[in-house]
Amino acid sequence: MRPLKHGYTNHTVGDGTVVEKTYEGPDAELRLRREHALLTRLQGRLPVPPVQEATATTLSLGFVVGVPGQELLDAGQPEAVLTSCGELLRRIHGIAPSVLPEDAACRTDKVLVHGDFGPNNVLLDPETSEVTAVVDWEFAHLGDPVEDLAWCEWIVRTHHPEHRRALGHFFRAYGGEVPSWPIRRAAMVTQCEALRQFCDRWEPNGPGVRQWQERAAATADWKE
Repeated sequence: MRPLKHGYTNHTVGDGTVVEKTYEGPDAELRLRREHALLTRLQGRLPVPPVQEATATTLSLGFVVGVPGQELLDAGQPEAVLTSCGELLRRIHGIAPSVLPEDAACRTDKVLVHGDFGPNNVLLDPETSEVTAVVDWEFAHLGDPVEDLAWCEWIVRTHHPEHRRALGHFFRAYGGEVPSWPIRRAAMVTQCEALRQFCDRWEPNGPGVRQWQERAAATADWKE
């Protein structure tokens, strides 16, 4: 087993056959249970990794061939990557809320929200840009579609600013009316604040807290 690239919250290792994800930080057990349940329920409905085994701390998944979307963005394929992300997100938001039965009874006006959606959590075939898997479902919940739409935009604007003009491909592929810029920016700031709180629970006043404070402030000043 060797550490996999692009993991930030948890300890993730793989050997080309199996991926083992050990959950760390606040609500680790809850996040593991949520991801385990969703990956099981979404098999055959969305491209997600197959679950092989679950313990109290670790989820073992079948390895899925594909290149993380952020690597393909850096390789100069922004239009294809973001088009695939938009089409995939439309499928995610079209899943029946009953996929989260513990939430669905009182949240029937909401959709399935991935909670950390962006090219960083999408694997694609580098030749065809077809999505092979969407990963990291631990923060999934029922909510408003703008949460995922805005966060994908935030990921691109923050980590791939040279490709921000390609975001039009993402929104067009998703379809429907795009929320206005003030609504999208407010959703981005809300997510930054949620991550600041998460970091503060993990390491009070630590570097992660300061980083998300700075990111929230910078995001609030962005212009469309």
